[in-house]
Amino acid sequence: MAALLVAASAWAGGPAVPVTRNLQADGASSTQRGVPIMLVFSAPDCRYCRLLDKDFLKPMLISGDYTNKVLIRKVMINNDATLVDFAGKRVAADKLAKHYHVQVTPTVLFLDAKGQQLAPAMVGVSSPDYYGSYLDQSIAAALKRLHAEHRPATANRHTKLTAASG
Repeated sequence: MAALLVAASAWAGGPAVPVTRNLQADGASSTQRGVPIMLVFSAPDCRYCRLLDKDFLKPMLISGDYTNKVLIRKVMINNDATLVDFAGKRVAADKLAKHYHVQVTPTVLFLDAKGQQLAPAMVGVSSPDYYGSYLDQSIAAALKRLHAEHRPATANRHTKLTAASG
């Protein structure tokens, strides 16, 4: 994560964190890539959201190290935005935040393609020195749970048959 902080300093501009307009499409992309969705609830007037963007999210995108680990998306609340939810229905961003019990920005969720939580939410930015490590741990936990839940049934049957015959 230290390398990401160096990258952030070197290239403060960098790519913008994609603001989602369609979570159903993001879910399809997540399924295709076999990665969880890291959904960041942010607000325009939130200085900790800007810190999260500049010091962590943009460097994650720039590094390319997270391409095969997580799909990073942002939801902007407090601006009357609407988007398509995981079920394909149009919803206000603030209503989506309420659905996930988001009361503070930034809040980072780790979701599967259907919008189910895979790891505990990260609320706020309490200690920037360790935040990157906490993000990495949460991404790893979400990936592990996602892969465990989506293991093919034939693999489970094969394991049971092998164990029963042995």
